[in-house]
Parts: sequence; structure tokens; C-alpha cells
Amino acid sequence: MINRVLIRLKVVQIVYAYYKNCGKSMKATEDEVFFSLSKAYDLYLHLLLLMPAVTHYAADRIAFNSTKLRPTESDLNPNLKFVDNRFVAQLRSNEQLRKFSEKSKFDWVNHSDFLRRLLDSIEASDIYKEYMAAETDSYADDREVWRKLYKTFVFDNEELDSLLEEHSLYWNDDKPIVDTFVLKTIKRFEQENGAEQPLLPEYKDLDDMDYARKLLRATIANAEEYRQLMSDSSKNWEMSRLAFMDVVIMQTALAELLTFDDIPAGVTLNEYVDIAKYYSTPKSSSFVNGILDTIVKKLREKGRIE
Repeated sequence: MINRVLIRLKVVQIVYAYYKNCGKSMKATEDEVFFSLSKAYDLYLHLLLLMPAVTHYAADRIAFNSTKLRPTESDLNPNLKFVDNRFVAQLRSNEQLRKFSEKSKFDWVNHSDFLRRLLDSIEASDIYKEYMAAETDSYADDREVWRKLYKTFVFDNEELDSLLEEHSLYWNDDKPIVDTFVLKTIKRFEQENGAEQPLLPEYKDLDDMDYARKLLRATIANAEEYRQLMSDSSKNWEMSRLAFMDVVIMQTALAELLTFDDIPAGVTLNEYVDIAKYYSTPKSSSFVNGILDTIVKKLREKGRIE
């Protein structure tokens, strides 16, 4: 699940903290990167568990409504299609998720107010109403409705973002990326796999772990050289006047450019300009793009990169 987009972001964040909180060793900083990445994987598993949690809350609501003093016909004979969703049942029984849930300190049950408001929004939606009224009833329908609900109500959910931030500062910037992995996982579920349905692995392979380690080390070890390249290419700007996050972003980008010759320079530039766009000042993306583009041209002239 952890890909290079997420690794780049984490390295930038940890390098920024490294300079702001002087005193950490390279080993401690490296450990911080991998711990931060592991927390992103935890978030992925928690967001998968959110769907069974909402469904369980819906089942509890149905049970409560049946005990009303004057229950309605729908209270006594509810449509159970949502709570009997086969995709969610498969998620609930998933061996990896079950083991993770048992040892996790975070439990959606402790956030019943959020679950109630989320369920209210879901039940008021056309997605939910069309699903409940549909004559077709298949596993594919059950899976597809949750793909749509997740994309509509879990993406860009400010209340959820605040809740997650309170639980872990590591999740501040992870959720938009992790959301895409949750959607990918939903699409990959197959009914015949049952409780053994494989989830996305934490790392695709050891190469990504090695990439994270080398990127971090090169960014810090070669800081003087990279900052000189920035200074030489920033025209009338003094380094002291640059936003420090911009410096860190460009420093990390240069580490990638000069350490990983298998990654096209254009890919590296685009990735770090995107980071600047979302995590620095409003003008940072165009500024970072301009300086990095100038440096890349100089490095190509010297034959240091292709």
C-alpha cells in the first residue's frame, strides 16, 4: 500500500522536523520515517473497519426502533438489505482486519456520535435509497454501493478528518492518499475469497523501504551541496528569504534526482511541485518548479542526470 508518493511526503515532513527540532540522530530520524509510514498503514486498516462499524450502528438502530412504545410498520418490518450487506460481512470476517482490530487502541465504537451523523447522511442520500429499493440483489451490488458511499461521504469529511487528527498527528496529511487505497481495496474484493481476502500489503516490496531510507539519508547528508545548487539558481532570492518548507521540498527533490537515476527527472519534478502546492505557501509550487527546472537544465548540461 505504501507507495512512493506517500514516502516522498513523509520524508519531506520528517526532514522539516529534523531541522526544526535539532538533536536527533540519523538513526532516530530514519526510525521516525518508518514509524510514520506504519501509522499510514494503520489508518488504511481503520478506514476499512469504518464500514462494518457504520453497518453495526445501523443494525443497533433497527433493534432500538423495534422497541419503541408505538413502533411503525417499518420499525417492525425493516428493510435489512443495508445491514445484511455481504461485502461488509466479508470485511468484518477478514482475518487480517480482525487481528488488527483486536490489538488496536482505536475503536469506532467509541465515536458513536460520528457514526450516527455519518449514517444519517448515508440514509438521506439517493445512493442509499436507490440501493435499498433496487430489485437486484447481488454481492456486486453490495460492494458497489459501499464504493459510492465511501467516495461520497468519507472523502473530504471534515468531521472525520478532525477526529482522526485528534487520535494521531501522523494522520494529518495521510488520509487523501490512503482513501485511494481503500477504494482500490473495495474494487479488489471477491466473494469467493471470504475471510482470506488479501488486503493491500504494507509495502509492495523491499525496494520501497530501501528507497525511503536512501532518500532520507541523501537529503540530509548532501544538504550543503543541494542548497548551493538552489542558491545558484534562485537569481535575486537569498536563501534566508525562502520559505523553509520550500527549501526542504527542493532539497528532497534534488536528493531523488541525484540518487535515483531510474526515476525520470520529469516525474520527480512533478511530484515535488505537487507537494509544494499542497503543503507550503500559495506561490510555492510555481517558485519550486522554476528553481528545480533551472537546476535540472544545469545538471543535464554537466551530464549528472539524463
